[in-house]
Amino acid sequence: MRRETVGFAMCGSFCTFDGVFRELEHLTETFEHVIPILSEISGRTDTRFGTAEAHIQRLTELCGRRPLREIREVEPIGPRGLLDLLIVAPCTGNTLGKLAQGITDSTVTMAVKAQLRNQKPVLLAVSTNDGLGASGKNLLELGQKKNIYLVPFGQDDPIGKPASLKADMTKITQAAEAALEGIQLQPMLVTLEK
Repeated sequence: MRRETVGFAMCGSFCTFDGVFRELEHLTETFEHVIPILSEISGRTDTRFGTAEAHIQRLTELCGRRPLREIREVEPIGPRGLLDLLIVAPCTGNTLGKLAQGITDSTVTMAVKAQLRNQKPVLLAVSTNDGLGASGKNLLELGQKKNIYLVPFGQDDPIGKPASLKADMTKITQAAEAALEGIQLQPMLVTLEK
């Protein structure tokens, strides 16, 4: 089991949560210390994909601790150097835009800012309906930044949602191990199974 400390932040692309949780199980078997983080939206919104409390409970069970859910809880990541790697999965188009513009107004964006302050890796698992639209420029900009890595991604529904992009969530652990070595997992563009 790897001894690095990994932060695992979830944003509100609720339709991906089941796949993300399945991969988080694998991640917690690979890394001894996983600190869960929830965006404000995902930490308080009930949807047809589950209740906020059910997601909090599942994260708590998988990681052995309740998720951080407020800016003040994640801010110490920077000054205390708490994480070796921060994963954002799913990373929504909204979060991509904020990160590309340096906006720090949420739990997840503060966690990313704090991690980058220490020049340590951040791994983004994109999930956005406008990845080949308005969010595309933000994704490309972030993909070129130092210490930002991407989970391989592709179109999840080219006919029904032609601008939509989603990370292959089954590759999160593999991409995390590569990011810790300073390597972008390749290929970045993949064909997703529907």
